[in-house]
Amino acid sequence: MPDTPNDPEIFDRAARRLRRDRAALRFANYDFLRAAMLDGIGERLDSVKRPFADVLEIGSFAGDWPGPPDARVTRTDAGAAFAGAAGGTQADEDRLPFASASFDLIVSAGVLDQVGDLPGALIQARRLLRPDGLFLGAFAGGASLGTLRRALLVAEPDRPAARVHPMVDVHSAGDLLMRAGFALPVADVETLNVRYSGLGRLLDDLRGSASSNVLHGRRALTRATLARAAAAFGAQADADGRTTERFDLVFLTGWAPSPDQPKPAARGSGRTSLADALRRFPDERIS
Repeated sequence: MPDTPNDPEIFDRAARRLRRDRAALRFANYDFLRAAMLDGIGERLDSVKRPFADVLEIGSFAGDWPGPPDARVTRTDAGAAFAGAAGGTQADEDRLPFASASFDLIVSAGVLDQVGDLPGALIQARRLLRPDGLFLGAFAGGASLGTLRRALLVAEPDRPAARVHPMVDVHSAGDLLMRAGFALPVADVETLNVRYSGLGRLLDDLRGSASSNVLHGRRALTRATLARAAAAFGAQADADGRTTERFDLVFLTGWAPSPDQPKPAARGSGRTSLADALRRFPDERIS
């Protein structure tokens, strides 16, 4: 499918690839969000007591995630520079060129929030997993960049432009896992607050981490608009002159269906009523 201004998708795939290539040169200076996501993924992976032999990393960046011990890690990234640095394959997250049931673990940190077809990407991830394979993902969503959004609305009160892409909240993320066919889906969120001396530092972080605006129909900030946005951003500063920006890191966990997995009880199968349960604790007060 060609990438044109008439493409109905909200993201410009060609611009996203270019931004990722530009960010690849100095990404190590701006990788704190991805590092936090990988830490969270690592904690979740540590709780799984089973080996993984064939692993796919979707959104490899420079390929610095080592993967589980003794695993064969295949890497892919939408940007040619990142894919090359990681020794991987260039491919968009919703257009993966791998055979079904090729992996028993798929990990993705820091890219799913800018995927043109996120439901399709999750369906593909589930397709690529073997039965009882594990998917672990993380991305910025929820109420992320709320301070920046408010500053931009102040800077463009009459005709606000689309400058920050829509965010997927944790509830919607859980629904998407279910729609994609994952078993035992879990979505949770961890909040990271970062304090900035000014708007310029935040914009540098977004550009350096390949997280800047790649929406179709985007318009460049004029100098006057940027100055108003910087002033509005600074007006939200604490007493020490630093402004707090919020990043909600949404984590996804899902398993490819397998007959061996535990099944949830059928609705209505419970044999204990609420009244019976309360009788067990007659001295408890409920408020």
